[in-house]
Amino acid sequence: MILKFFKNIGPGPLIAAAFIGPGTVTVCTLAGANFGFALLWAMALSIFATVVLQEMAARLGIVSQKGLSEIIREEITHPVVKVLAIILILSAIVIGNAAYEAGNISGGALGMEAIVGNVYWEIGSIKLNVMSLLIGIIAFVLLYIGNYNVLEKVFVFLVILMSLAFITTAILTKPNLVEVFKNIFIPKAPEGSILSVIALIGTTVVPYNIFLHASLAKTKWKDNSDLKSAKKDTMIAVVLGGMVSMCIIIAASAIQKQSITSASDLALGLEPLFGSFAKYFLAIGLFAAGVTSAITAPLAAAFVTDGCLGWESDLKSKKFKAIWMVIVLLGVVFSSIGFKSIEIIKFAQVANGILLPVIAGFLLWVMNKSSVLGTYKNSKLQNFLGLVILVITIFLGLKGILSVFELI
Repeated sequence: MILKFFKNIGPGPLIAAAFIGPGTVTVCTLAGANFGFALLWAMALSIFATVVLQEMAARLGIVSQKGLSEIIREEITHPVVKVLAIILILSAIVIGNAAYEAGNISGGALGMEAIVGNVYWEIGSIKLNVMSLLIGIIAFVLLYIGNYNVLEKVFVFLVILMSLAFITTAILTKPNLVEVFKNIFIPKAPEGSILSVIALIGTTVVPYNIFLHASLAKTKWKDNSDLKSAKKDTMIAVVLGGMVSMCIIIAASAIQKQSITSASDLALGLEPLFGSFAKYFLAIGLFAAGVTSAITAPLAAAFVTDGCLGWESDLKSKKFKAIWMVIVLLGVVFSSIGFKSIEIIKFAQVANGILLPVIAGFLLWVMNKSSVLGTYKNSKLQNFLGLVILVITIFLGLKGILSVFELI
C-alpha cells in the first residue's frame, strides 16, 4: 500500500515546496512572533484557496495536455490583448522568479550557516558566499538531469525533511491546542496585522504555481482517468504544506517578539525553551525550504517562457535548459555577493499583484470552456469558490501594490 501511494505521488510535493520557501518561513515567523496564534485563520484560508486553484490547474493540464501559458497564447484571439498578456506574464514570472531565486538561495544558505558558520571564498576584491554557490550547484545538477521522476523523488524527500523539522519544532514548544484550533476557525485581525494577513495569503497562493502545476500534471499523467489521483495528490500536498506553515507560526508565537526580526532569529529565540536542538531543526527546515524553492522557481520560469513563445516544453530541450540556467545563475550571483535587488523585487511584487487576479480570472474562464475541457469543465460549486477567491486576490493585489508604493 505504501509503495502504491508513493507511485501515485505527482507534482503536489513540488507545488507545496514551491510555496514554502525562505520568504514564507520569514513571513510565518514574523506573523507568529508579532500576533501569536491570531493569524492562523489566514493560513487556513490560503490553504483552501490554493487547493481550489491548483486542482483546476492540474485538471487543465491533464485533460488538455497543455500548459496554462500555451492555452493563453491559443485562446486569446485579439492580437493586442494576447501580446499584453504574454508581456505581463513573462515579466512577472521570469524577472520575478530571478529576483526571488536570490532569496531562495540566500535562505537555504542561512540554514547551512546556522550549523557550519559563514564560509566565504575571496576572488580578488569579490567575496563569494560558498553556501550560496553550493545550493546553486545542487539546483543546477538536479535540473540538468532533466528527469521528472528524479525531481519528484528528491522533492518528496526534501518536503518530508522540511515538514518533520518544522512540525517537530512546533511540538517542542507545547502549544495550547484549544487556542490553536480556535484561531484556525475564528478569524480576527489584531491592530496592525492587515499587511501580515496579505503577506501570508500572498506567499501561499503563488501565481507561478498555477502555471507550474498544469505543466507538471501533463508530464506526470496522460489520461483523464488519472484526475482522481491528481486531486488527491494536490489536496494532501497542499494541506501538508499549509500545516508546515502553521507550525512555523505556532513555533514563533512561543518566543518573545522583540527578539525576532527574521527566520534566522527563530532558532535563537527557541533555544531557551529546549536547548540548542532548535538550531538544528530550524537549519534543516530552512535549508530544505531554500533548495526546493531554488529548483521550482527556475522550472516555472522555463515552462512559462516556452508556453508563451510556443517553444517545446521539454525538460531536456536546449531552450528550456537555457532559461532555467539564466535564472539559477542570476540567483547565485545576487545571493553570493549579497546584492539586494530591491527595485527588481518591488517590480516583481507589483507585477505579481496584478498577475494573480488576472491569472485566477483567466483560469476560471478557461475552466468553463467545453472546447478545452469537454465534460471536465468546472461545476457550479467550483465556479462559486473560484469567484470568491478571485475577489480576494483582486483585493490583495490592490493592497499589495499600494503597500509597495507606500500608499497604505
